[in-house]
Amino acid sequence: MRSFLPAVAEQLFRDIQKTHQETSQIPDDLLIALKFVFGPCALQALDLVDQRAVTCLSSPSGRKAFQVIGGSGRPYCCFVSCVFCPCPAFSFSVLCRADGLLCKHILAVYLCEATGAALQEGVSDQQMSALLGGTDAAV
Repeated sequence: MRSFLPAVAEQLFRDIQKTHQETSQIPDDLLIALKFVFGPCALQALDLVDQRAVTCLSSPSGRKAFQVIGGSGRPYCCFVSCVFCPCPAFSFSVLCRADGLLCKHILAVYLCEATGAALQEGVSDQQMSALLGGTDAAV
């Protein structure tokens, strides 16, 4: 799964997935835990999920990436397999200062994976190669 995350975050995503399958909602206690574990970006990530701003891009070769439309309307191509987002918050807060575990874009992806809320879009292997190479942020 996401072995780089602390065990409490891993369990939180499993609990969200389980309860969402049963009730189609995330209970208040898990929302509070989400805010506690991930801080201020939790509410921003939930907003991105509510706005249906996350699209799972998959290619015929089986590669997968996620496109998240940020609050400014800019698309960010996120990779959960290597935990990367090109947004400034990821570079600064996650990589440089280690203030947070994730940026709001990657957290929104994990929430969409847990709840099944991501839009699905197929892309060609050539388009995926361009995304992986960083030459095309938007599909």
